Amino acid sequence: MPRKSTGEVKLLSGGNPQISKADGDAPVQAYIAAMPEWKSDLGRRLDDLIVRNVPNVRKAVRWNSPWYGIEGRGWFASYHVFTRYVKITFLNGASLDPLPPGGGKDPDARWVDIYEGELDEEQMAEWVRQSAALPGWDGFDTL
Repeated sequence: MPRKSTGEVKLLSGGNPQISKADGDAPVQAYIAAMPEWKSDLGRRLDDLIVRNVPNVRKAVRWNSPWYGIEGRGWFASYHVFTRYVKITFLNGASLDPLPPGGGKDPDARWVDIYEGELDEEQMAEWVRQSAALPGWDGFDTL
């Protein structure tokens, strides 16, 4: 059953914040603020890392997840809260070196499950830079 956070934002299964579809930094910051427990700090760290490493990054919230992209190239990364971890997905992750560990039905996407205290900022920054430099996914909006 879905749980409510202490604020206005409803937490869905696994603690993922329910944030309305919107473009820009404000909805991403609302998502991050609503992430439960240690995950909110991780969300801030991921957002800061992406902003530092990708000039002119575009942000949006879709499907209750923050998305990051480059105008003219599409979306390259997204993350989502689960009960015990935060999953960051690189939409073009199969082209990254080294290959992120998670993979599934989409042959292009790869992801990393980040548990409390396990963010490797140096490796994550390298994947973010590589992913942002490649053509991204334009499945919901063309940037």
